[in-house]
Amino acid sequence: MVHAFYLNGYYIALDVCSGAVHVLDKPAYDMIGLLEPPLSETCPENVLKALSPKYSDETITGTYSELYQLYKAGQLFTEDDYEQFTGMMKDAPIKSICLHVSHDCNLRCKYCFASTGDFGEGRKLMSLETGKKAIDFVLENSGTRKNLELDFFGGEPLMNWEVVKEIVAYGREREKEYGKHFRFTITTNGVLMNDEVIDFINSEMSNVVLSLDGRPEVNDRLRVTVNGKGSYDIIVDNFKKLVDKRRQGKYKEYYVRGTFTKYNLDFANDALHIADLGFDQLSVEPVIADPSEPYALTESDIPAIFQEYDRLSQEFIRRKKAGNGFNFFHFMIDLDQGPCAIKRLRGCGCGNEYVAITPDGDIYPCHQFVGHEEWKMGNIMEGTLDRDKKNVFAEANIYKKEGCRDCWARFYCSGGCNANNYEYCGDILKPNPLSCEIEKKRVECAIMIKAAMAE
Repeated sequence: MVHAFYLNGYYIALDVCSGAVHVLDKPAYDMIGLLEPPLSETCPENVLKALSPKYSDETITGTYSELYQLYKAGQLFTEDDYEQFTGMMKDAPIKSICLHVSHDCNLRCKYCFASTGDFGEGRKLMSLETGKKAIDFVLENSGTRKNLELDFFGGEPLMNWEVVKEIVAYGREREKEYGKHFRFTITTNGVLMNDEVIDFINSEMSNVVLSLDGRPEVNDRLRVTVNGKGSYDIIVDNFKKLVDKRRQGKYKEYYVRGTFTKYNLDFANDALHIADLGFDQLSVEPVIADPSEPYALTESDIPAIFQEYDRLSQEFIRRKKAGNGFNFFHFMIDLDQGPCAIKRLRGCGCGNEYVAITPDGDIYPCHQFVGHEEWKMGNIMEGTLDRDKKNVFAEANIYKKEGCRDCWARFYCSGGCNANNYEYCGDILKPNPLSCEIEKKRVECAIMIKAAMAE
């Protein structure tokens, strides 16, 4: 399969199964859609006939010869040989957990998938005993994996700050006994952030995700406090202080992560606002919500969303070339090597290598499945883990998901988010069409950016 597209002045062809990307001239672009493998050494008559009104025979045959050489080199119309690796996903160790230290939040974000923090299970905080048991759980189920990950999540994890610190201390002690290493991360809205919190995060957390939707009026429309007031003025200075200090410390990674809705279809302005605040690592994600919600994105919004990604990608290039660029998560694509075959086939590891643990010790496939009792996988306090459910996710790959086998973007999105698929299509194996369209657009933009920067 070859996906050819035109964007921002570039004619581009992606050879789907090899990952090779080719920047083409117009004759090659016009020709590539007429070719069908296997290719022969001479240009097919139907191609000559189709292109002869526009190009000379010499141009056509010369162009075909160049494309044929790419085909012979395994960089065009490559066959898909990934399916043989799908069986390698079973019996994987658990190497990563999302630890819900707080099912409570000091914001009431109107689009929150977690029911404003409690996941529909009532507001509660995780005990230190449960947190320690979670550390033991991942250590005991991680097999030979040396590097482990634990993300402190909520709700708002800073509402249970003392327990967060104690869990980190316990993890550092226990990792020595097992000869392993924890990579701690945290996702926070920043409302309770202070100097002590900032210093601890920067000394212990390998990565930190900071929630901010963009411009003040955009952020404060949906990200409000319990008393209904906006959060922008409370958190921005906290985030700036954390990032400024972080740049001087041992851990550099962070992301300012926003959400765009129908209310801000001009979301490129929000991404650029975040960049102009001095944050050079950022992401603005589309809200995934019930279409009946007034802020929900629907198919009718796709043209406007595509236009914004085009505009954002052009400004991304301009700023990079000017030396004052930023990194936008969905534009950071690796065309040299990229993720391993297994990650290409099944994505994030949800329910297999990665699980979420609630304040009560319940195990779910990921943070977005929490509250869906039918997907509960066990409980760490009871020592139970449903291996059958784990295998369901281990076997959920692009060759089993509806429509993925024939999609050109399958190795980049890996069949989409299992939780979103289930929430909005009723089946983890049925990708959400809206999410698919948005992801394909972002991949095209990311590849185009690589072409522009290489130039």
